Amino acid sequence: MLNFLNLKIESFGLDFSDSSLKIIKLEKKRGGLKLASFGEAFIRPGVIKNGEIKNKEILVKTIKKALLEVIGEKIKIKNVIVSLPEEKSFIEVIQMPKMQEEDLRSAVIYEAENYIPMPIDEVCLDSQIVPATSGVLDHEDVLIAAFPKKTINFYIECLKESGLKPIVFETESLATSRALIKDEISDGPILIIDFGATRTNFIIFSGHSVRFTFSLPFYQQKLTEDIARSMKIDLVSAEKLKSKHGLFLKKSEEGQEIYYVLNNSLMGLVDQIKKYLDYYYTHIFHEHLPGNKRIIKKVLLCGGGSDLKGLDDFFSCELSLPIEFADPWVNVLSAEKKENAGISPKESLKYVTAIGLAIRGIKNQ
Repeated sequence: MLNFLNLKIESFGLDFSDSSLKIIKLEKKRGGLKLASFGEAFIRPGVIKNGEIKNKEILVKTIKKALLEVIGEKIKIKNVIVSLPEEKSFIEVIQMPKMQEEDLRSAVIYEAENYIPMPIDEVCLDSQIVPATSGVLDHEDVLIAAFPKKTINFYIECLKESGLKPIVFETESLATSRALIKDEISDGPILIIDFGATRTNFIIFSGHSVRFTFSLPFYQQKLTEDIARSMKIDLVSAEKLKSKHGLFLKKSEEGQEIYYVLNNSLMGLVDQIKKYLDYYYTHIFHEHLPGNKRIIKKVLLCGGGSDLKGLDDFFSCELSLPIEFADPWVNVLSAEKKENAGISPKESLKYVTAIGLAIRGIKNQ
C-alpha cells in the first residue's frame, strides 16, 4: 500500500528489519515466474532501532553493498518496493456506506481519524476495498493502512542516496500474506507466525484481506541469550547447543536443560499469543462468516527463527492448532522450479516478506 506511483514498471522487493535487509527479484519467463536474484545483508546493531533509522550513512553503505552481492542476476533496475516495519504501522478493516469509489476514498480519510492513534496529517494513509468472500453486502469493507510520515521520509532519503527509486511502500503483514496465502484468498481465518530475528509478527488473514496483526518483542536471539544465561556460557556456544538440541526432550543432562530453558522462554510468548487470539475472537466485525468458519483452523510458520527443531510441534501442542511450515513460493514457483530455484526451502522462510513485495512488483508490470 502507500503508493507513490502506479506505473507498470520493473521492480524488486527490499525488506528491512532492525538486524538485516533482504532482496528478492522475480521475473516473468515463458508464462510463469522465476527467481532472478536474492540476497541478504546484516545491519549493524543500532542502525535501525524499533523500525526507525538511526544511522543513515551506514544504512546507505549496507544497501549499496547488498545490491552488489546478490546471488543470481545483477540488479540493474532502480525501482524498488519496500517493506515498512509492522510495529510502526496501523491496519484496520472498517465499514463504510456504499458509494462511488472516488467519493469513498475521500470519506475514508475522515472516517480513519476515528481509528488511527495518530494525527491524520502526520501519517501516510492508503485504503482498498475488501471484496466479500460470498454474497452481496449492503456496505463496503475497507482496509486502511497508515504509517508515520516522519519515519517514511527517512527511508526515502536512504533509498535515494543508495541510488534507488521507491515506488511503493507496504507494511510487512500485507507483503507476507501475499506470499503465503494461496491465490490470496481463504475461506476462513489463517494465523501466520513470523518468528524473526528481532521480533515475532502475527497476522490473521481471512477472505481477501489481512484482518488483524500484532507484533511482540520476542525473537530467536532471546532464546540463545536465555540458554547462555542459564548455563553460564557464551552466546556462540549457546547458539550451537540450541541448534543441536532444539525443543526435543533428550535423555542427556545437557539436552534436558536446553529443552527446559527453551520451553520456559517460549511459554511466555504462548501466553501472549492466546491473549491476542481471545481479543481477536471478541472483535470480529467484518468477516461475514458463518460461526463454524470464524475459528482459526490453520497456522503457518515462517521467519528466520522458525527452523528451531521442534518449534512447530511445540506451537501445535500449546495452541491446540495444526501447524505447518509456510511455502513462500506457493504463488510463484511450481514444485519443479522450487527444486531448481537456487535457494533451499529452509532458507526461503527468511525471505517471505521480500517475496511478497517482489510479487507485487511483478503485478505492476
